[in-house]
Amino acid sequence: MNKAKRVEIFTRLREANPNPTTELKYSNPFELLVAVILSAQATDVGVNKATDKLYPVANTPEAILALGVDGLKGYIKTIGLFNSKAENVIKTCRMLIEKHNSAVPDNRKDLEALPGVGRKTANVVLNTAFGQVAMAVDTHIFRVSNRTGIAPGKNVLEVEDRLMRLVPKEFLLDAHHWLILHGRYTCIARKPRCGACTIEDLCEFKQKNDYQ
Repeated sequence: MNKAKRVEIFTRLREANPNPTTELKYSNPFELLVAVILSAQATDVGVNKATDKLYPVANTPEAILALGVDGLKGYIKTIGLFNSKAENVIKTCRMLIEKHNSAVPDNRKDLEALPGVGRKTANVVLNTAFGQVAMAVDTHIFRVSNRTGIAPGKNVLEVEDRLMRLVPKEFLLDAHHWLILHGRYTCIARKPRCGACTIEDLCEFKQKNDYQ
């Protein structure tokens, strides 16, 4: 895929959604961090249902730490892998209090040192909470990048590196939001909605359909 096509693809995605953001509900960097930790192998809808009950009761490292692992589990038990996630969130709260004055770090090294925080989670927080250019490649973005030809790669890191290199600079800050939403609602896994896609004529997927 050439640069002109990529520019046109992201121009159209931007026109359709000028201010994209995460579908996770949050009001500060800490709430976002916890929500993203909880979202691994879970839907944003499911996470939001849990945090809608949790955050009015506890939305600071101190308050969640005071709940303890068992107390936190009561709020997130509807989310997959809630046992390990509860332990990681409690450990992360303790580390934020002890090492970062209860503030969420705004750099990759410190974020990835937190329990339950991998590269993808760090990228989401850096981009969404702190406005830094970062590409959080999940299953949706991996699929869209490969299927369309925007940035094909054999693994998540390869796709991330290519997106960072190949997405035109003016679109980099919001690119991961556009791609994830496109993958979630249009370029879906089993049967992409090619007939309803705004970039169908630019996409290099060879098995297009007229599914709306």
